[in-house]
Amino acid sequence: MQVCRNVLMDPQLVPGGGATEMAVSHALTEKSKSMTGVEQWPYRAVAQALEVIPRTLIQNCGASTIRVLTSLRAKHTQEGSQTWGVNGESGALVDMKELGIWEPLAVKLQTYKTAVETAVLLLRIDDIVSGHKKKGEEQNKQPPAPEPAQE
Repeated sequence: MQVCRNVLMDPQLVPGGGATEMAVSHALTEKSKSMTGVEQWPYRAVAQALEVIPRTLIQNCGASTIRVLTSLRAKHTQEGSQTWGVNGESGALVDMKELGIWEPLAVKLQTYKTAVETAVLLLRIDDIVSGHKKKGEEQNKQPPAPEPAQE
């Protein structure tokens, strides 16, 4: 019921079966190649993370993960093949447009936003914990306060 509402409210659809994730992953990988040094790391990290969706589909089908994922990467380097994804039943590569597998864009965008917000939250928590440990180490390194002399 909510899927119908989402499609009616925002009637934009994207191909399913991991096709969208692979297309975005490919675009981010290409973008990272134009950069040097550490600037390219975030692009590559997000590109690699997006490949989890097609990888999971392939694993759930029992297909060869490395072989199929490599073929899907190669397919997405070809012009006009951005709608190719993984058939969730057979594990084969198919054109999601021809198969009629679509997902609402609003759902995809919200999923990406939530994932990024979660990653940022975890990084902040890690910063806080790391900062707390460093502060504790500095206090331990200070010489102990002199004890008052007893008479």
